[in-house]
This record gives sequence, structure tokens and C-alpha cells, in this order.
Amino acid sequence: MAHGGGSNNDSNRTSSVNVNNNGNGNRFVSLDSDDQLHLDDSNSSFHLSNGDHPGLSLLSNLLVGNNYNSWSCVITMALVAKNKLCFVDGSLPCPFMDDPFYTSRSRCHSMIVSWILHDVSKEIAESIMYIDNYVDTWNDLHDRFHQSNGPRIFQIKQLLSGISQGSSDVSSYFTKLKTLWDELK
Repeated sequence: MAHGGGSNNDSNRTSSVNVNNNGNGNRFVSLDSDDQLHLDDSNSSFHLSNGDHPGLSLLSNLLVGNNYNSWSCVITMALVAKNKLCFVDGSLPCPFMDDPFYTSRSRCHSMIVSWILHDVSKEIAESIMYIDNYVDTWNDLHDRFHQSNGPRIFQIKQLLSGISQGSSDVSSYFTKLKTLWDELK
């Protein structure tokens, strides 16, 4: 059973799952109280707080293409802070439909895709909004915009070769230099 982000004793937990048919051919799963507590646990990857909503923008700067490296770094930090990175990096396996966490994972999936769509430009959002899987969305953005973009590497190297302290204080100069070096990584 996929639990993402719980405590170490999750593997020792047993859960009782009741799969019911509501008479319309729709199956639903009811959780025992331990599973419900796990879903309500703020340390669980499945937990969504009251402030989490589909219109939420996690970042102040949208991905427009040439800022992928910095965007990726910041959105990764935001997803780690919300305990949701395991959904997009593929480290949380997809549960089967009869898994008691399937509905929670689907809800988190929709929320994360919505957040990503709100943190990219309109043009990029239109190109990823029909991708069914958030891992595929994450990988698509990486493949298209990651720093392996030759012209961007050339541009950064030119900026590095031409940078000088000038009238800037040491702190400002070092910050500019470090930002460019970090983007080259």
C-alpha cells in the first residue's frame, strides 16, 4: 500500500478496507479510523490543508522557458514544503483503484497539476494541460526547458566572462556571480 510521507511505523500498521457497491455499479472504499487519521496527519503526503486550493500559485515568477532552472529550484522547494514532491518525482508509486489511498492520491494529483498550471506561462500551460500524469508533466517541462539548452549555456558563459564588480559592493557582485554559476550547474 502506498503511504508517502508517513511515520516509520506505517509499515507495521494494518488497515481494514471495506469495498462496497452502492447499487449503481460504483465501488467505493471506506477506511478504518487509523487510515483516516493518516490522511488527516499533516506529515502525510496525502494531507491537504485548508489553504491548499486549485487556484493557488506557489511561486511569484511564472515559468516562461528561459528561467526553468531557477523556477525548478523554487517550485521543488515549495513542493517539498507542502510534502508533495514525491508525487511529481515518481518516488510515490501509483496505487491500484481498490487501494484506500487511491482517492486521496487522485485529489492530490489534481491539486498539484493545478498548482503547476498556475505557475507557468499561459503558452506553457496550454501545452501541458492535457498530459494525464503529473510525473509526465514534470518530466516534459524538464526535457523541454532544462539547462541543456545550448544557447542559454552560451549566454550564461558570456555573462560570466563579462561580469565585473564595477561600482557594485562585494556582496552584490558575489551574488550575481554565484547566481550565474549556480544556474550553470
